[in-house]
Amino acid sequence: MSSLKLSVISRKLSDDLRALRFEEPTTHVYDPLVYAWEPHAMYLERFGEGAKEVILLGMNPGPYGMAQTGVPFGEIAMVRDWMGIEAEVKAPEPSHPKRPITGFSCTRSEVSGRRLWGWAKDSFKTPQSFFSRFFVVNYCPLVFMELSGKNRTPDKLPAAERTPLEERCDLALREVVETLQPRWVVGVGAFAENRARLALEGVSVSVGRILHPSPASPAANRGWAAAATRDFQRLKIPIP
Repeated sequence: MSSLKLSVISRKLSDDLRALRFEEPTTHVYDPLVYAWEPHAMYLERFGEGAKEVILLGMNPGPYGMAQTGVPFGEIAMVRDWMGIEAEVKAPEPSHPKRPITGFSCTRSEVSGRRLWGWAKDSFKTPQSFFSRFFVVNYCPLVFMELSGKNRTPDKLPAAERTPLEERCDLALREVVETLQPRWVVGVGAFAENRARLALEGVSVSVGRILHPSPASPAANRGWAAAATRDFQRLKIPIP
C-alpha cells in the first residue's frame, strides 16, 4: 500500500531530522510530522494511495498552513471543508510565543495554500478527481523561526546546517518518487524545482516548475491560478 509506505517515509524523515541542530538566528524549529501527525496521517491514508501522474513539490511548511494542519500548503478551510480532514494538533515544544500552534482553531489563512488548493478545487471539483492524478508534498517538513518570530526558509540556512538537511530530504523525496511512480515532479517555485533536479538526478522522471503562489510574488498576485494553468500547459500536463 503506497499510503502506508508514505507514512513510513514521513516517520523516518522526521526521526532523521530530529538529530540535526540549528544555531542562531534560528531559535525555534517546529516539526508538524510530530505534533500534527494525526491529520498528516489522514492526508496520506485518504489521498496517497496508488500511483500518481504528478507530484507537486513545495519548499517547507507555512506558518498558517502545514504548520497548523500537517497537510502541505494546508490552509485550514480547504483542508477541513474540501478534503474533509480535521484532527487533533498538539503544541510543539518549545513553542515560540509569537508563533502559536492552535491547529484547526487557527483564525489566520495561509494565502499560498488557499490559492493552490483553491485552484485544485476549481479545476478538478472533487479531491478524488485531483488526487487520482496529483499528490502534494513538501521537500522539507520543518518550520524555522528566528527570535523575532520571522520565518526562516531552508535556503537561508548556512551550508553547515543546510547540507545535512538536504541529504535527508533528498533521500525522502527519492523514496516518495519510488513509491508513487510519477511521470512528473513539479516544483512549486524555483527552490523546489532545483532541489528536485538535484535529488532525482538519474531517476526516470521529468522535472518542471510552476509559479509559487506566495503573496510576496507580484506575478502570483496578478492571477496565480491562471498562471499555474499556463505553466501546466507549457509542461504538457493536461488540466481539466
